[in-house]
Amino acid sequence: MNRLALEDIAMAPASRLGTLSWVGMENIALPLQVVGQGITGYASAGVSLDDPTARGIHMSRLYLALAELESREISLARVAAVLEAFLDSHQGLSQGAFLDLSGEAMLKRPALISPLAGWKRYPFALRCRRDERGFVATLDLTVGYSSTCPCSAALARQLIQQAFDEDFTDMPVSREAVRAWLGSEQGILATPHSQRSQAHLSVQLANDQDELPLIALVGRTERALGTALQTAVKRIDEQAFALANGQNLMFCEDAARRLHQALREQPGIDGFRLRVVHAESLHAHDAVARSEWNWGESAGCA
Repeated sequence: MNRLALEDIAMAPASRLGTLSWVGMENIALPLQVVGQGITGYASAGVSLDDPTARGIHMSRLYLALAELESREISLARVAAVLEAFLDSHQGLSQGAFLDLSGEAMLKRPALISPLAGWKRYPFALRCRRDERGFVATLDLTVGYSSTCPCSAALARQLIQQAFDEDFTDMPVSREAVRAWLGSEQGILATPHSQRSQAHLSVQLANDQDELPLIALVGRTERALGTALQTAVKRIDEQAFALANGQNLMFCEDAARRLHQALREQPGIDGFRLRVVHAESLHAHDAVARSEWNWGESAGCA
């Protein structure tokens, strides 16, 4: 029996004419490597449909091209090659190609003082575009930290001062008495409130970059804030963390300014956007601050 040729309905002309800015697939499961760690990754792949008469694109060609990234360290050169393959397989149909890769990088972070260490998750997304203007890559990264409210710290200090005045009104003040008082519950009558906070970074990578500067960005961000979230700790680490919070009192505006300055000094990036979120323990809403530098239209990917 003669086998009939399989019909490619996508090659049929469109019933309604028009171009489309992006056509493809989202949330494709894809094993990736980031900073030497295998992760469960996800890809969103697409091309523009610039032929107004074409019915559609060849999605299977995009899917198969992603095999070049399977279980391999993410690099901009590899991503750029995949985008070229997208366009080569859609000649006459597409002038722009898009690829987003996302997942959670796992980094082992040391405790503040003790020899303990543990793993932390850093959600990221690499968003890339290739068109007639060239190749653009943007790295999104989320870094968690702790923030202690300067206002509540000042109010707590005021209450402690008032309690001191009341307790020592008719009592001789000596070094031993004050030291004992400071170590009692009366000495910490009130405490400032802290919140688990997040820094959401979007950085446009320079053209000469190949490796993702993920470790460098995490390190610079956590150093700038001074209150990185911890993993395995002993009491000495917990005490050091309390000290770090007390020495780094931050409104969301303070955190955003610290990060703005730190990212301006980060090599390998041409621009950035940042957003910090302090999930307040006082209020049911969040405090948010945003900033950006040298962020143009070319920095965004579809």
